[in-house]
Amino acid sequence: MSSLDIERDTKNPRVFDSEDYDDYSKQEFTEKSRPVQLSRLDEFAATYLKAEVRGIEQVPESERNDTSYINAGTFFTGVNMVVATFSTGILGITAFGLTFWDSVLTIIFFTLLGTLPVAFFSTFGPKLGLRQMVLSRFWFGYQGVRIIALINFFSTMCWSAINTMVAAQLLHSVGSHPIPPWAACLVLSLGSFLVSLMGYHFIHTFEKYTWIPNFIIFIIAAVRMAKSGAFTTGTMGVGASEAADILSFGGTVFGFCAGWVPVAADYCVYKPKNASRLKIFIYVFIGLAFPCIFVEIIGAACATGILTSQNFADHYNNNSVGGLLYAVLVENSLHGFGSFCQVLLALSTIANNVPSMYSIGFSAQTMWGGFRKVPRIVWSIISCTVGLALAIPAYYKFGQVFENFMNLISYWIALYIAISLSEHLFYRKSISNYEPSDYSDRSKLPVGFAAIFGLCCGAVGAAMGMSQVYYVGKIAIKIGEPPYGGDVGLELTFAFSFIGFNAVRWLELKYLRR
Repeated sequence: MSSLDIERDTKNPRVFDSEDYDDYSKQEFTEKSRPVQLSRLDEFAATYLKAEVRGIEQVPESERNDTSYINAGTFFTGVNMVVATFSTGILGITAFGLTFWDSVLTIIFFTLLGTLPVAFFSTFGPKLGLRQMVLSRFWFGYQGVRIIALINFFSTMCWSAINTMVAAQLLHSVGSHPIPPWAACLVLSLGSFLVSLMGYHFIHTFEKYTWIPNFIIFIIAAVRMAKSGAFTTGTMGVGASEAADILSFGGTVFGFCAGWVPVAADYCVYKPKNASRLKIFIYVFIGLAFPCIFVEIIGAACATGILTSQNFADHYNNNSVGGLLYAVLVENSLHGFGSFCQVLLALSTIANNVPSMYSIGFSAQTMWGGFRKVPRIVWSIISCTVGLALAIPAYYKFGQVFENFMNLISYWIALYIAISLSEHLFYRKSISNYEPSDYSDRSKLPVGFAAIFGLCCGAVGAAMGMSQVYYVGKIAIKIGEPPYGGDVGLELTFAFSFIGFNAVRWLELKYLRR
């Protein structure tokens, strides 16, 4: 066991050697190399709550006892069989003006596309025993990865806020005396925090079962929508405007699914080193693609009621997703049982928020080694607090906030995938060429110039291809009809960062040798 491994001794505080801390001066390095004891907060969590306290240190093989392949898939099923997935599906109808079948085809194609990198990077967890963010040092370099970790740090907090906001709409629409939005957001945030505190094994068990009642409720919603008489397939359109809307909606769908890439390895890291990469890939792929496609299609189907029924439209305009589900499940439908279903769907958001709160500490510790002194529980508290602060004001502008955020997620995920896949496929070529212990040795990691240049190129691509209410890129405006054109930020971000990174990486290897 290396000096960075946690000693599993419940009677004695863990001790690790903080060689991973920033060492810009010899004196600073000497001071930071002293053993750092586990904080009292972590001691309390580990002893009394049996919570996980490990940070970005490599998980030793002796502790990789998660032998289940099924829970690699059910984890992603649990976190995506939720109302936020439903909300993504409705955007094809409400935000991009697509018909039902246009939306269905877009959902299927872009979900499968977004699932591939998540399943692929999940296979790195067992082989290397490293979290996704610290693993990214092998692709972005010790310094370059700080930028990626910073982006992921803030995006995970914003993601928690978006989820909480959607679920709060459901709780607010239940009963004759609705729960105030701030109270609904508070309940959901605290629930997410408590589950995330428990760590890897508890989270997997929680996600393994939490999707089942949600799956039943979404089937009920589909049946009630079919019986409502409000469902319509519409007429599939053609032309440049249709293509622009499909690309824009596709970026949203891709961002929702591929948004798990920056934490993919985190949830397979306790699996044995000899675990089958193929089996993990297959289980994660099915476990992620199934709920996203299934729930988003139901969301699109329910959203068509807004086009055919003034009652549906009024409920949606008054309370967004919560109002739409109220029209489907409660009014002139299942009444009290429908309200009960809404409450359960609202609480399902906890399952989706948990990974964000669990993994946010790994992003922080990757940004700066000194943050490893901060207990993981504190990062979860920060995520909970900031997410709550963002969710309450965003509650009142759901459609605009959700659409814009999901597209921004797709831009940065495309950038991350382009650079990490390039480094792995073209330069390292095989997972056998990774030495896990090198994650803390700067001299054995890329310098990062190529990655930073690729990041900058990707940002240019996003700016030229994005179509948002606050800005429309020069290329985006030429696709579809003014004033918004079509969003091709996902495609351009990937292309620009891919070209930029590979144009410089070979020079970095030739002259800097790493």
